[in-house]
Amino acid sequence: MDDIDAIAALQDPVRRRLYEYVAAQGREVGRNEAAEATGVARTLAAHHLDRLAEAGLLDTGSRRLTGRSGPGAGRPAKVYTRARAERAVSLPARDYRTAAELLAEAAEQAGLDAGLCAAARRRGEALRGSAAPCGGLEEAMETLAARGYEPHLEAAGSAEGAAGTAAAVVRMRNCPFDAVAERFPPLVCGMNLALLEGLLGTDGPVRARMAARPGECCVVVETAGEVL
Repeated sequence: MDDIDAIAALQDPVRRRLYEYVAAQGREVGRNEAAEATGVARTLAAHHLDRLAEAGLLDTGSRRLTGRSGPGAGRPAKVYTRARAERAVSLPARDYRTAAELLAEAAEQAGLDAGLCAAARRRGEALRGSAAPCGGLEEAMETLAARGYEPHLEAAGSAEGAAGTAAAVVRMRNCPFDAVAERFPPLVCGMNLALLEGLLGTDGPVRARMAARPGECCVVVETAGEVL
């Protein structure tokens, strides 16, 4: 199925709600959970989830949702996660990805990391405009969501911040530069960090830092002491 057909599959409002719910979880989602979360019958949810899988927008698998194994644990259930494949439509056709990859390759070979990061930080500052540095995690999450990072607040760990309280961390399920970052991770992840430093500010209560984890953006945003 081509990109136009795949994106057209989201035109149905129920199908789009189901897709958005599954995408937002960052984990496998069963039919019962998706149906309950979106307020539709299980059979209808199953139909639309399978259509989304056929369109290449969701990946499928199976596992026991009871958490048990062995006799009496029940049959494995069908589960869904967002597909990693990107979908895009441009009319007329454009190929910005190839241009980005060529520019990244040239920058890496020429050792232009520092210059790229400086430009990215300036772009972040320009996007922030005259606004003060980000004042807290809630504001940071709104800013990141508007730029497609899909932020989520991770439960505070046992590590303590400077104020003696556990630090809250915002992680991001989506990297807007994922395709290029996979080929040139140090270059593009460094650019991404600099961009977010400019966008959020470096002298306020919120800071961005590198903390790569598979399947998520390489940058996290944190502040010590306060949580949402």
